[in-house]
Amino acid sequence: MSDDTPTVLLDLDGTLIDSEPGILSSCKVALATLGHELDLTQDFSGIIGPPIEVIMGTLLKPFGDDRIAEAVKAYRAEYSVRGLFQSPPYPGIETALTTLRQSGARLFLATGKRVQFAKRILEHLGLTHFFEEMYGSVDDGSLDHKPELLAHIIARHDLKPAHCVMVGDRRYDILGAKANDMRSLGALWGYGSRDELTSAGADGLITATAELPEAAMKMAQA
Repeated sequence: MSDDTPTVLLDLDGTLIDSEPGILSSCKVALATLGHELDLTQDFSGIIGPPIEVIMGTLLKPFGDDRIAEAVKAYRAEYSVRGLFQSPPYPGIETALTTLRQSGARLFLATGKRVQFAKRILEHLGLTHFFEEMYGSVDDGSLDHKPELLAHIIARHDLKPAHCVMVGDRRYDILGAKANDMRSLGALWGYGSRDELTSAGADGLITATAELPEAAMKMAQA
């Protein structure tokens, strides 16, 4: 029998952590490996959030370079050593997670990032104990996209989508939730705009981490 306990699934990049510094520094190294120079004065907030293959495709396009797999390999090599430690948590996130747990919610990480990187980041930040389990993309590519990732978590833990809420900052999080008949909260402190999250069909928007516990619990119990 599935569990009626309020369940909150949380994205990582742009929701729990400000991952832009580590991602961009690793992208710079990856592009340099392929002979290109990344101009870090540009606004890259719009590219943070999709799978790394999408990010690399976007960055390589102006150079007319289609070596996405090679760039991804170089990116992960750099990110695993230095980049992943350049991702501070957003102010108030630890307090919000504490309140959610104290309110009786089950918490799961649902990120498009490689799960091994996500676990190392949260361990480094001392946040792993908040989560019942942490999920992300895996080597075979089967969980690279949010619809498949969320479906996997639902099936693995026999969750009821009606009592689940996906919290994320990009349309991928919102569309993944819709594909699995769960509600969604858009986090406006992240990398996605209000228009992006609204257009994707977010069931609610929150502007500060302090709003997260009450909004998520209310939505999961509706």
